[in-house]
Amino acid sequence: MEEVTEGDYRKYSERNHAVNLFGKEFHLTKPIIKRLNPENFKPEITTLFSFQERGNWATHYLNAAYRGNFAPQIPRNMILRYSREGDNVLDSMCGSGTTLIECKLLNRNGIGVDLNKKAVLLTRNRLDFECDSKATSKTYVGNTKNLDRVADSSMDLIITHPPYANIIEYGKHVEGDLSALNVEQFVAEMKGVATELYRVLKLNQYCTILMGDTRKKKHFVPMAFGVMQAFLEVGFLLKEDIIKAQWNCTATPYWQKRSIQDNFFLIMHEHLFVFRKPF
Repeated sequence: MEEVTEGDYRKYSERNHAVNLFGKEFHLTKPIIKRLNPENFKPEITTLFSFQERGNWATHYLNAAYRGNFAPQIPRNMILRYSREGDNVLDSMCGSGTTLIECKLLNRNGIGVDLNKKAVLLTRNRLDFECDSKATSKTYVGNTKNLDRVADSSMDLIITHPPYANIIEYGKHVEGDLSALNVEQFVAEMKGVATELYRVLKLNQYCTILMGDTRKKKHFVPMAFGVMQAFLEVGFLLKEDIIKAQWNCTATPYWQKRSIQDNFFLIMHEHLFVFRKPF
């Protein structure tokens, strides 16, 4: 793992005003904050999460263009339910930093890791705002299967959202990119991910992971359940399986006609698994 500090980000952004990720340009100018926290937020209490409007507080509104990143309501709910102020929260595939933004707002120490250095730099940009928080934010370039800078049993909570197999390509030409794999390879690699996350999590604490499914030759492929099984095999216990409804998917208009012509239903849900590391 290679740490990318705030100072590293400052030096980079002085020379480069943007990063290019999956064909899109993301500017690195200091974010403008309209409001720090969500209005009328209520914690979820059922196993069905449905957020028709993506959260746009703090710097989350800037992340709407980052394909595949999850709604900030998800890490906010997980952080409030499964951690305390001052705890260490890890996102081992941090993307554009949604989890770390919520950690900063909620006074948790955020640790973000991503294979793609440009994504890590973008995360540092999204953390470039002031709020009443004593939390620290550390970011690293690294592979979630080898978190060599994270000690055994040191994390109080893990929240992550892997890139789904062969659906959205995140790390083109980056060694270890999970999004470049087929479903079978992806599930096999996720067992190595589960093993490392189990190592760094404290006993009796929680690891949450958002996973979706896919189709192959018009048939449903339960990729999420393959990943769930991989986590169970390394020792995790399944605390919750939360169904998260999907809204405003980019590809939905394309698939609407095909779903009728080819006789299949559009997949409009994901699984938010909550695992516990037992005593």
